[in-house]
Amino acid sequence: QQGKIPQLKALRLHNGTIYRWNRPCYGIIDGKPHLRIENRILPSGPSIADEVANAAFWCGLMVEFDRKFDDISKHLDFEHAANNFYVAAREGLAASLTWLGNREVASATLVLDTLLPAAEAGLRHRGIAEQDIARYLGIIDARVRSGRTGARWISTSLRQMKDEGTLNERHTALVAATVLRQREGKPVSEWELARLEEGGMAKHAYHQVEQVMTTQIQTVQPDDAVELVANVMGWEKIRYVLVEDRDNKLLGLVTTRALVRFMASGGMLSDARASDVMKVDLITVTPRTPTLEVIHLMREKRLGCVPVLQDDRLVGIVTQEGMLRIASLLLENELSAP
Repeated sequence: QQGKIPQLKALRLHNGTIYRWNRPCYGIIDGKPHLRIENRILPSGPSIADEVANAAFWCGLMVEFDRKFDDISKHLDFEHAANNFYVAAREGLAASLTWLGNREVASATLVLDTLLPAAEAGLRHRGIAEQDIARYLGIIDARVRSGRTGARWISTSLRQMKDEGTLNERHTALVAATVLRQREGKPVSEWELARLEEGGMAKHAYHQVEQVMTTQIQTVQPDDAVELVANVMGWEKIRYVLVEDRDNKLLGLVTTRALVRFMASGGMLSDARASDVMKVDLITVTPRTPTLEVIHLMREKRLGCVPVLQDDRLVGIVTQEGMLRIASLLLENELSAP
């Protein structure tokens, strides 16, 4: 009424927390209001070709099922549809689904034998070009037959890199590989698994502590026997074991040097507790601490490791061994550069 653009702040705020399958969204960009309807059913790519194939598959099915069934709820109970949703989300192509007539069928079989032919008929009924039908539904067919979805590619790539690099390096390699394969324009069924070296040795990959710290931490309780601490060091081939309470609050640090001093003074490992030999005046950093700052700190204070705390909770540890490994990778990359 005032000739102004309504902000509708409450609507925009609360509508952003509602995830209907078809959701109306109101927004203002560069002073211009706009209204859009989001179709949130379609799964993500990871390539543009895969996303268009998903859309073609779904649209073809909706057209064909609308033609074939008056009311789909008369042919498939809601309870079965809901269960199918959760099973498919958890297990993907390995899921067993309940289809029309209450028959159990493997998801891959259902897609190949029933859903793809139905989608093809629906797209053809709407006059979609035959070459487009063949191309995009062919992407779905290849994805199912290869068993390689976007989620499967991610999980398999990470599993293959399990013992290589840090978690940050693996994630960096995964993103870099995703971008590279997207640019190639191939659907995910044709993607090679991500490799650690694809992440490169970019400076930004080691800018903060969270990118270089180890999150697989061996810890003990303060009342654990020192003999157990020594065994943990031997089993895991580590020189430091952190001591924390049951709320993950850091209490101290036990080092191999402390154990040697304890034994040299006549102490018995079986009689002492971790709290008897741990160092308590620890220097700590946060995940957002600059890596260079930690390097200077370790060198200045002659520290073999530095615990990483976030909101007073132990989340990681930076060690000399970890920093040496990263330094060697950076040096190798620098020396091998043309």
